[in-house]
Amino acid sequence: MSFNHSLSARSAPPAAITIGLSDLKILRRVIAMALRYRRGMAVALVTTIIAALFQLMIPQYLGQAVDSAQGLLGDGDPAAARAALWQTAFLLLGASILRGLFTMWHNYQGEAVGQRIAYDLRMAYYAQLQRLSFGFHDQTHTGELVTRGMLDIEGIRMVINAGIMRLVLIAFLLGIGAVLLLRQDVLLGLIALSFVPFAAWRSIVARLRLRASWLALQEKMGVLTRVMEENLGGIRVVRAFAAQPHELAKFDEVSEETLTLADRRIDIRVRNTAAMTYAFFIAMGLLLWVGGGKVLAGEISVGMLAEYLAFMAILQMPVRQLGMTVNAFARASMSGGRLFEILDREPEIADRPGAEDLEISDAALRFEHVSFAYEGSAARGEPALVTLHDISFEVKAGQTLGIVGPPGSGKSTIAHLIPRYYDVGAGRITIDSQDVREVTLASLRRAVSLVQQDTFLFTASIENNVAYGDPWAERERIAQSSETARLHDYIAGLPRGYETLVGERGVSLSGGQRQRLSIARSILVEAHILVFDDSTAAVDAATEQGIREALRSQSAGRATIIIAHRLGSLMNADEIVFLEEGRIVERGSHAALMALGGRYASLYRLQSVGNEPSDADAETDREGER
Repeated sequence: MSFNHSLSARSAPPAAITIGLSDLKILRRVIAMALRYRRGMAVALVTTIIAALFQLMIPQYLGQAVDSAQGLLGDGDPAAARAALWQTAFLLLGASILRGLFTMWHNYQGEAVGQRIAYDLRMAYYAQLQRLSFGFHDQTHTGELVTRGMLDIEGIRMVINAGIMRLVLIAFLLGIGAVLLLRQDVLLGLIALSFVPFAAWRSIVARLRLRASWLALQEKMGVLTRVMEENLGGIRVVRAFAAQPHELAKFDEVSEETLTLADRRIDIRVRNTAAMTYAFFIAMGLLLWVGGGKVLAGEISVGMLAEYLAFMAILQMPVRQLGMTVNAFARASMSGGRLFEILDREPEIADRPGAEDLEISDAALRFEHVSFAYEGSAARGEPALVTLHDISFEVKAGQTLGIVGPPGSGKSTIAHLIPRYYDVGAGRITIDSQDVREVTLASLRRAVSLVQQDTFLFTASIENNVAYGDPWAERERIAQSSETARLHDYIAGLPRGYETLVGERGVSLSGGQRQRLSIARSILVEAHILVFDDSTAAVDAATEQGIREALRSQSAGRATIIIAHRLGSLMNADEIVFLEEGRIVERGSHAALMALGGRYASLYRLQSVGNEPSDADAETDREGER
């Protein structure tokens, strides 16, 4: 399925016209999706028309029944009139039963097509969220994405049965019914249909108002979901600071605003339905007045008047439901606009045309004068945040590069640029002389394994979490990776071992255990470039040292980058770079940096001794700054 149709805004037209144009595009896309299920749509449309035909027979049979009953009271043949009455009654019953069966059938088929469209949209939406780059997710809240993936898809799904099929039914009833009524008596036909123009006008007005109210309501639902998602995700922090009253008040405030918007939407729909129903009863009263006069004058029979009244009674329900139909179209146009905005978005990070798989020979990673800035939010007028300036280094298979620096100096940004979660602003990154922007993302990310400082575990068994990067890995390899991460003994001591279920986001494990499990998961992939982004911050020094020694014995074919705040983790690195404000201010081995007596040496002595640097250290730092 293609979702590449553009929904770009037009600049000139007024608001009402812009909404109409957008609605037309969205409706075309929904219909195009429905036509993928031609058989289901054809059956739904045919059964809708057949149900309408049987429904139109009911007024005629009812009129015949009234005339037959009147014959029983007159001077005619009572037996013939009674037989005609029974025949008409059976025809009326049969038409009603068949109309009910075909109505059930078209409702089922319409709902089935809507559910299939919802399935397609869910799959496409989820796949699109997987494709979109980190830059998009940095600026879009998860709660908003969840709302679009649930409520907006539901709004689009409902338009098939509650919108398109019902609109076909109403149009067919009005079209064929108008021909039948006007053919018998033009004046009575016009009176019977006089409420239709008013109902159509009210529908258009309500549609525009409902679309705006649905948009406001869905956006507020996104805020409500965001508040709930943040609160549940941070429930331990909330309780640690006894902030339940504050969070409840915040949720209550957003809930009240959501309820107000919902009440406003219901008020628009109810007022619209009431106005259309009022017009309907005025038309029916006028029909009784004029038609009754014609009956008394002998121009028409009582059965014909009953036929007109029955036809209006049949139209009463569709007219009352016209407000629901308008509401379905309004919601679908709003929901479609919000959903297709995501589906039509092109990922900032994607394979370039002609990209080929990365070929690894020496696993030589090189940064060549790399600069990078995070894009600010255009909607909030935020400027770009420059993070890296002219970064250059190289690390080959069997070598280890250490990166250290104060918070915010750009260490994690370097880690995210290697697997191309973001693209560099200037310079380039190469692996074995191949620019990472010129190779396929799949091959690049198979070659780079990033152990992030923020570990995420799935609600699954320990075995499945470790084997996430290689689902077909054998238990022996899983255990070996866990042993390297110094986690195997702990797992073996659990009652169910590797089958033990990890709680939501690993809540049943300690911080150090979660980090070690994340390390085991990355080691199992056996990537050529291994990046540790402060991934042992919650691990004690002795365990960390054991992990480093185990990794060193396996690092002959790997290039390793270690980002850490604990300098003891970097002492054995082949080269260490010290970052400050996105620039490399010092570089060299541990011994060379200690001999330099600059920032690295000062920080190392501070961590080793556990007190403030001496005056001599401070003077050395000032010399380094000069």
